[in-house]
Amino acid sequence: MSQNLPPPLPSLVPDTAPFSDEQRAWLNGFFAGLVSLDGSGITPLSNDQAAALLSGTLPNGKNAEDDDGGAPWHDQTLPLTERMKLAETKPLRWKMMAAMAQQDCGQCGYDCKNYSGAIIAGKEERLNLCVPGGKETARMVKKLHEELKSAPPASSPTPLVELAPAAPQGAPGCSRDNPVVAKALSARRLNKPGSEKETWHVEFDLTASGLDYTVGDSFGLFPSNEPALVDAVIKALGAPPNFPIGGRTLRECLHDDVSLSPAPDMLFQLFSYITGGDRRKMARALATGEDPHGDAATLDVLAAIEKFPGIRPDPEAFIEALDALQPRLYSISSSPKANPGRVALTVDAVRYKIGQRARFGVCSTYLADRIKPGAKVRVYAQKAHSFGLPADPSVPIVMIGPGTGVAPFRAFLQERQATKAPGRNWLFFGHQRSGCDFFYEDEFKAMKDAGFLTRLSLAWSRDGDQKIYVQDRMREVGRDLWSWLTYGAHIYVCGDAKRMAKDVELALVDIVAQHGARTPEEATAFVGDLKKKGRYQQDVY
Repeated sequence: MSQNLPPPLPSLVPDTAPFSDEQRAWLNGFFAGLVSLDGSGITPLSNDQAAALLSGTLPNGKNAEDDDGGAPWHDQTLPLTERMKLAETKPLRWKMMAAMAQQDCGQCGYDCKNYSGAIIAGKEERLNLCVPGGKETARMVKKLHEELKSAPPASSPTPLVELAPAAPQGAPGCSRDNPVVAKALSARRLNKPGSEKETWHVEFDLTASGLDYTVGDSFGLFPSNEPALVDAVIKALGAPPNFPIGGRTLRECLHDDVSLSPAPDMLFQLFSYITGGDRRKMARALATGEDPHGDAATLDVLAAIEKFPGIRPDPEAFIEALDALQPRLYSISSSPKANPGRVALTVDAVRYKIGQRARFGVCSTYLADRIKPGAKVRVYAQKAHSFGLPADPSVPIVMIGPGTGVAPFRAFLQERQATKAPGRNWLFFGHQRSGCDFFYEDEFKAMKDAGFLTRLSLAWSRDGDQKIYVQDRMREVGRDLWSWLTYGAHIYVCGDAKRMAKDVELALVDIVAQHGARTPEEATAFVGDLKKKGRYQQDVY
């Protein structure tokens, strides 16, 4: 009878491969099922192939958990609940990715896929680096991380994740964890009198830093908190400003080290330990994401202390309950070929009121108000994730960037002009009023008059009775846009992710359908193919 039995399955993973018995058994079963059920034609893996598995690469070049179904949750416009629903049947590795803000902004030092992968692989222990995702993302990441830690080892083999190569530890200025020092040069307001906005052109001197960048990259910098807010927090705490904490004072920690907005869950958890009764219940509710009074979204650290008057936490425990002050990223609006040793940013200053108290964007008002020429700032260059000029300088480009979204396109144009790139250039820019909100007007008009900027399409939403946006201008010149596409043009979009970028993409789909004689489904597929080929790139936030 034994002669009728099928031959035993050969081992795909050699005994000398660096795996445990459990991992080897799991991998043998996985690949046997993947390649053949009877073992015929199976070639055992070499030691090199087995070693490659440790870095997450399968024999077919794919990742062991790369069955993401095209990552349908990778859409900045979807709320977290919808993203998690799309990933609910996927492995934990993809649920973790779905929890991220899906902006691929690089502020965490990765893109969304690789930040989540690094957490799952145990290579990244910081769970609160997704600044755009806010508290909502931080809570979900923490919940999924708890699931990861509690999963039985036998049913959860070590995930093989594909990680982007990190910047070398010895490469200063290449990551948030290894910044360099740059000198502030200037800050000038771009809006003219009468504008409802406040936008600044900020420049830094990089000559002593050794930092280099490419157009399309982002510039990361570490701000400090507003001194008046720091003083108000200290006063509300009733603690001495010079209270010693780890070799620093309380005031220094609040000024440079911790975030003062929004109030983190850990702060409310701390409050629940040192208060009682209804206030304890309220603190516990806020710590778990509930909103008992409908004001949770407005609670920064000062407002949280004021919500619990008389509370007096130990200053050191208070600091430990706060999140670290994260660096901020801005699109670079200059070319190193046109401005060697310098970098420029285009920044909207964020100011608003909640109740009777003025609130300020931490980094934007740091750049607009508090940083002085000659000041030293910790900075780094964040390499772009699939956002940059075409390798062939003769390829035409179409740039769509309203408001501060024009920043990288000023850099693109400077670069193409400095290198005498022969490709045609078309810029769509829009804002509220032409008389006071036309950023870099003189530069762009000079490029247009010189014939370098082939086309300049402008949209103003407050100049007349009808609001005109960049997507409206696109539709007006749809035939010409389609012609540029047929000549191989690359399309670039920078700015607001939730409305502008979505409206621009819908306009492009309509243009392809109308002037390319395609059905709406075919036009959508056409734009999707542009993305896959790198001909439609976005830097949105």
